[in-house]
Amino acid sequence: MKKLLLSAVIASLMVTGVQAKQWKEVRVAIEGAYPPFSSVDEKGELQGFDVDITKALCEDMQVKCTLVKQDWDGMIPGLLARKFDAIISTMDITAERKKRIDFSEKYQHVPAHFAAKKGTQLELTDAFLKGKNIGVQRATSMDTYVTDNFPSASIKRYGSAEDVYLDLKSGRVDYVLADTASLIDGLVKKNPGEFELIGPGLTQTKWFGEGAGVALRKGDGDLKAMFNKAIKDIRANGKYKEINDKYFDFDVYGE
Repeated sequence: MKKLLLSAVIASLMVTGVQAKQWKEVRVAIEGAYPPFSSVDEKGELQGFDVDITKALCEDMQVKCTLVKQDWDGMIPGLLARKFDAIISTMDITAERKKRIDFSEKYQHVPAHFAAKKGTQLELTDAFLKGKNIGVQRATSMDTYVTDNFPSASIKRYGSAEDVYLDLKSGRVDYVLADTASLIDGLVKKNPGEFELIGPGLTQTKWFGEGAGVALRKGDGDLKAMFNKAIKDIRANGKYKEINDKYFDFDVYGE
């Protein structure tokens, strides 16, 4: 009898299909400490490229968007604990992260870069960087890259990119590695003539992934499909370019 009942349930599901969750509200985590992608204004409100993109995506999906300010270290734990439903905070799509969470297709892809005081030399070898102080934001692709490639360097990890930049200015670190756009906006432009990008742009998939995507819980495939469609929509209808041009003089979507 139990087998017959189970068969009937399975048959019913095959005929009717499993009802997907109807998303009417989406809670999105944004760091708020990585300009120009996200920062907090004088009123304490989130602003920046990631914020505007989030609002555009939610408008396209026709859902209510609730922004949640979240420190970087708590992003993935908070998502898994269901404190929010998605992360839109320049999080690279990497194989390591995909073991724990899922991602939409990319919504931007900007290379990483080293920066230092003007005139500083750089060779991307462990021998050259032995004993040098490199500042990175903790638990980022940049953190993983320098850890794997320059074990003889002194790697200093920080809670936010802004803290990394402060220690570069004070001389406590020799180099910083961060997203190119963030370095230009948060460091180079704010300190004219003092700092510069050095070395090549870094895009190796092993460390920097396939670009930044919307981070989601595994199993929320319906929400993933909604975000994927919305990303394509705003790329096609000009909304993405409008937001892009507000912050950058190049296409941050990448190739």
